[in-house]
Amino acid sequence: MARIYTLSALTCSTNLGFFPSSHLHLRRLLFPTTLTLPHSKTLSSSSKAWIRGVVAMDSSGTDSAKGLDSTTEEEYGTQSKLLQDFMTIPTIDKAWIFNSDSGTQAMVAMSQANLLANKRRKFMLSAHISKEESSNFHWAPFPVEMTGASAFVPSPSGLKLLVIRNPENDDSPTKFEIWSSSQLVKEFHIPLKVHGSVYVDGWFEGISWNSDETRVAYVAEEPSFPKPTFDHLGYYKKENSLDKDIGSWKGQGDWEEEWGEAYAGKKQPSLFVINVDSGEVKHIKGVPRSISVGQVVWSPNSKGSAQYLVFAGWLGDKRKLGLRHCYNRPCAIYAIRFTEPKDDANESFPIHNLTKSISSGFSPRFSKDGKFLLFLSAKAAVDSGAHCSTESLHKISWPSDGKLPESTNVVDVIEVVNCPDDGCFPGLYFTGLLSDPWLSDGQTLMLSSYWRSCRVILSLNLISGEVSRVSPNDSDFSWSVLALDGDNVVAVSSSPVSVPEIKYGKKVLDPSGKPSWHWSSIQKPIFKCSEKVTSGLSSLQFKILNVPVSNVSECLTEGAKRPFEAIYVSSTKTKENGKRDPLAVVLHGGPHTVAPSSFSKQLAYLSSIGYSLLIVNYRGSLGFGEDALQSIPGKIGSQDVNDVLSAVDHAVEMGLADPSRITVLGGSHGGFLTTHLIGQAPDKFVAAAARNPVCNIASMVGITDIPDWCFFEAYGEQTHYTEAPSPEDMSLFHQISPISHISKVKTPTLFLLGTMDLRVPISNGFQYVRALKEKGAEVKVLVFPNDNHSLDRPQTDYESFLNIAVWFNKYCKL
Repeated sequence: MARIYTLSALTCSTNLGFFPSSHLHLRRLLFPTTLTLPHSKTLSSSSKAWIRGVVAMDSSGTDSAKGLDSTTEEEYGTQSKLLQDFMTIPTIDKAWIFNSDSGTQAMVAMSQANLLANKRRKFMLSAHISKEESSNFHWAPFPVEMTGASAFVPSPSGLKLLVIRNPENDDSPTKFEIWSSSQLVKEFHIPLKVHGSVYVDGWFEGISWNSDETRVAYVAEEPSFPKPTFDHLGYYKKENSLDKDIGSWKGQGDWEEEWGEAYAGKKQPSLFVINVDSGEVKHIKGVPRSISVGQVVWSPNSKGSAQYLVFAGWLGDKRKLGLRHCYNRPCAIYAIRFTEPKDDANESFPIHNLTKSISSGFSPRFSKDGKFLLFLSAKAAVDSGAHCSTESLHKISWPSDGKLPESTNVVDVIEVVNCPDDGCFPGLYFTGLLSDPWLSDGQTLMLSSYWRSCRVILSLNLISGEVSRVSPNDSDFSWSVLALDGDNVVAVSSSPVSVPEIKYGKKVLDPSGKPSWHWSSIQKPIFKCSEKVTSGLSSLQFKILNVPVSNVSECLTEGAKRPFEAIYVSSTKTKENGKRDPLAVVLHGGPHTVAPSSFSKQLAYLSSIGYSLLIVNYRGSLGFGEDALQSIPGKIGSQDVNDVLSAVDHAVEMGLADPSRITVLGGSHGGFLTTHLIGQAPDKFVAAAARNPVCNIASMVGITDIPDWCFFEAYGEQTHYTEAPSPEDMSLFHQISPISHISKVKTPTLFLLGTMDLRVPISNGFQYVRALKEKGAEVKVLVFPNDNHSLDRPQTDYESFLNIAVWFNKYCKL
């Protein structure tokens, strides 16, 4: 069959229609999977009657009310259309810059929610950059959709594009495609007996072209061990027996542990190299099965010296605790020699641990001259037990002859910052490193990191160790570096009230020779928001509030005594009768993560329908120094709760909130805080919404993929961790959990739970919900059968925030 394709294709947002005869499809509005409800005037009378019967049911399928009144029914229709407009706003994921004889070209990878398919649509947008007087981006007329693509990785020269298509079922091969500027050059199908899906999750992911663009190293799922087969007589048979005509079934074989949340069905990420000319795949031997590999890069290719594959590795020989969002798992930077298949004759080479002296090493990058190997470390998290913590940056010398020494000297480049001075660098957090992060001088590294409640772009001089802020110092927006164009920077910038924009930073020198970057906006080729979205965002504003710590005690470290922050979003429109908009308090999870001042489609939607937002970065959040972060372990359920209440009171005292119309929303640890707040401050909030909340640590500890989190956050250190909690442990877990305050709860609460959640299994939320029902509290539950802890599949995300908006509106009388 001939392959048909176009050089450019239009990616359009999908307008979900309504089919009156499809009652089952309509029911998905309020229950797992989703449908956009139209304006109620378009519904037949029979459809309206059916809706009243369906939406009045709770998640168990039993009637919880007589039905919907016409006002509420109409609100679902109105809100669903506006939310759909927000959800289809594209996201900028990555970018690449290529220089050739024809000039400078940019490629931008983007994605957009496909609600009907419940997936994300991926596409590419290209531009020519002209630099006569000012840098202008001349965009292609349409983006090109990468249908079915799991990953696309341009080669260093930009002359080749690797497209990887992972199988959608267990029996299909993985597909590798090599494209030139105008056509498909090669296509290879990799059978399951070679390897399974390629890892593209951003953690184990490592897809790396070598310098001459003949090989690609990558991480894929190693084939499972053969499983036993049994016939009708009960005899044990080996798999692939010739007796296929006899009825048989395949046994389960030995159980293999997985890396927890988001890695269900994935057991062993391993290292492979493909020849892009022949399609020959080599499984790199010599890496013990006890090591899970990721983030592979090629060592510099020096003439006459051996070339190595350098990668991060996580030990899973005892127990594979949950890895996603957990930087406290010990890991190291390893190297293994690469040779051509014909040269080694199945010989395996020894693996070298390059970072034996440090407990954590990941994101390896070579300096431009190949003399140094840099890597990030989460040693502060590993050594303390916090799942995320302040990072550090280190380097080791790379031998020019390719002969690795027995031991290496790890040099600190950026150390952990404990208590930053006001306005000064607070340390590295969730650092994003480009595949080639270097400026032309070969010693200046560009990266992104959190700086209090903002994400910023930083430059690091490898020689002096000096760290400078590259994104504007006076900007409260969040910035991330996308790609480098020589010494110039392509970035993305956004705020809670403005959609992401591509920015171009041009390097300039002051009279003393010190560099800075002059930023200009790039013409928007993509964000053609609907009039309602544009109108809603145009009336919004935000500011970052400093919130003083209440009840400061002498036992706190200096960093833990300093103010934390909250992002306040509000409307500029004058309110009738001087009334304030209702306030939605938004709480991030973790607790060791952060809610940055960047654009969120979901929160922007809530703002646009009339809610002010108070997004609280309580102590324990990233971006404020290690002292503040480490102040919360051992005090969860008290210090973090008090910080949120202090932030709410601060907003009320400043006249920013109506104390009679305050709601609260959070997920994971944010759900832990949400359910704590409605118990500890039962008269504070008129409505609440909790997404996969931690409600009872005592029941969670035995079934979660991160039982160590329960011990560390409860005790404040990790020496108590055991697989067999004592009665004293269980008592403490219950005391610090929201369920211990359940007798006081009277706030109507919406719960959103995923059945595939391995982090906070659904039984945790159900136990709390049933206890609330037992005491007669008002509860609504939505269950999503195919989603995990993050609840981020497009349909789940859409349905969740539609219901949150309607739920809040009901009690705020909006």
